[in-house]
Amino acid sequence: MSRTSSLLGNERWLLFLTIKAALIMREPNKTALLPEGLHDSLWGEAEFENIISQKLLSCFSSYGFQQVRPPLVEFEESLLAGTAEKQSLNMFRIMDPVSQRMMALRSDMTGQITRIARTRLGNEPRPLRISYLGDVLRVKGSQLRPERQFTQAGVELIGSDSPQAYIEIILLARDALEQSGVLGLCADLIYPQFVPILCDELGIDKDQSKLIRSALNAKDIGELSNIEGEIGGIARKLLTASGDAVKSLEELRKLNLPARAAEMLAEIEKLIHTLKINAPELNITIDLGEYKDFEYHTGIAFTLFALNVRGELGRGGRYKVNADSAEGAESATGFSLYLDSLMRALPELRTVKRIFIPFEFKDMSEIATLRAQGYRTISSLEKEKNINSEAIRLGCEFIWLDGHITEVKGLL
Repeated sequence: MSRTSSLLGNERWLLFLTIKAALIMREPNKTALLPEGLHDSLWGEAEFENIISQKLLSCFSSYGFQQVRPPLVEFEESLLAGTAEKQSLNMFRIMDPVSQRMMALRSDMTGQITRIARTRLGNEPRPLRISYLGDVLRVKGSQLRPERQFTQAGVELIGSDSPQAYIEIILLARDALEQSGVLGLCADLIYPQFVPILCDELGIDKDQSKLIRSALNAKDIGELSNIEGEIGGIARKLLTASGDAVKSLEELRKLNLPARAAEMLAEIEKLIHTLKINAPELNITIDLGEYKDFEYHTGIAFTLFALNVRGELGRGGRYKVNADSAEGAESATGFSLYLDSLMRALPELRTVKRIFIPFEFKDMSEIATLRAQGYRTISSLEKEKNINSEAIRLGCEFIWLDGHITEVKGLL
């Protein structure tokens, strides 16, 4: 081998090592990687979410709802009781080393609230007004909500089937979201049991009833076009009439519905009329064919959206607590809000006022006064060479200098 070839070989080897080192440097720290759907909330984001959480709880409290805090983990059978059964496939499970029983991490908090209502609060006077806030963890996210861990906040009004409960719950959801800063709020009203009851009254067999319900939920006009008879015409009208509440009701009133279905339509129409009076700014839509993820609801249900925001902000409605028990069921009406979607609907947190306290300053009472005025005080822990430069380094906009608040120089 010639000297020239040897040098070329060495150069290639050196180039290979250089590229490999560069790639290694670019590799993320494996200890910093998180599972898909999980993330760290850093300062700013975490603080903002905490502020919004407190606003929600404060609004819930103003309506008379009292907060409970169930555990993150329970025995599996407890979490799967009642309304939580639908969440079975979305739960993480672990073995309790103490009791040797299977436990699960909650994927939704509503079931825990109903458990508390029928056990720990079983002897309390009805209706119960319960609020909650906490993290939930799911096996997988969805297309609209890829996050697998997020904070859930909500209320449950348990022990009344009054139509007024709908009004209270929806107005509370409206107030909580508006006080948090959400604009362009929309409530999409549905009645999950409307189509099954309509088909039953018209004598439709179970297979065709299931087909019609699935087609309406999927907005499949092609499938509905193949359905003949009275139910076919009604089903197609239910689909085309979905949308703005006022226009939708104009079309739905034209339908010749059997008695129970007509009563359900009248119930939702009365609710819309009351909401239009008490919340005229609330955009209301209707979709009587939707039911997916609302299977356990026994009355009117709703989904909350905000203009130009990905994913639903929350959902709620009426359902039965302890429906399978010999002791008898209770009606409940409530909603859950999802903080991950809610935060996307809000403007950024207003800039906080951070003021730098130089090392030589010793009067703690003056610093307390600054905090009372809304400033965040950042005290120097050692003598600084340049006060202004140190204030900039620590992200402060102001300096407490000679008893006065001074703006930091050189900030853009």
